[in-house]
Amino acid sequence: MNKDIRTKIFQRFQADNPKPTTELNFNSPFELLIAVILSAQATDVGVNKATDKLYPVANTPETIFALGVDGLKGYIKTIGLFNTKAANVIKTCKALIDLHGSAVPQSREALEALPGVGRKTANVVLNTAFGHPTMAVDTHIFRVSNRTKIAPGKNVLEVEKRLVRLIPKDFLLDAHHWLILHGRYTCMARKPKCGACLIEDLCEFKDKRDY
Repeated sequence: MNKDIRTKIFQRFQADNPKPTTELNFNSPFELLIAVILSAQATDVGVNKATDKLYPVANTPETIFALGVDGLKGYIKTIGLFNTKAANVIKTCKALIDLHGSAVPQSREALEALPGVGRKTANVVLNTAFGHPTMAVDTHIFRVSNRTKIAPGKNVLEVEKRLVRLIPKDFLLDAHHWLILHGRYTCMARKPKCGACLIEDLCEFKDKRDY
């Protein structure tokens, strides 16, 4: 796939959805950070149901830390791996209080040092909360990048680096959201909706079908 085709793809994404954003509910960088930690191996809908009850009660490092692990579990027990996530969230709140003045840091290194925060989570926070042109590659973006040939790669990190390098700079800030939404609702794993896809004629998937 060449630069002109990639540019046309992202022009169409932009025209269709000029201001894309995450489907996680949040009102601050801290709320986003906690939501993304909770979203590992869980749906955004499931996380939102939990945080919609949690955040009115506790939505700062101090107030969530005050709940303790057992108190937090009561709010997130409907989310997969809630025991581990509760422990990590409480540890992260303590680290934010002790090391960062209760603020969410804006560096990848500092974010990845927080319990329960890996490269993908750090990239989501940097991009969505702070406007950094990062690329958080999840299963949807990995699939779309390889299937369409926008940026094929053998692993998540390889795809991330190729996307950052190959996506035209004017589109990079929002590309993370466009690709996730495209993979979630159109270019799905088992039954991609090729016939309803706005980039079908630009995509290099060889097994296109109108499912």
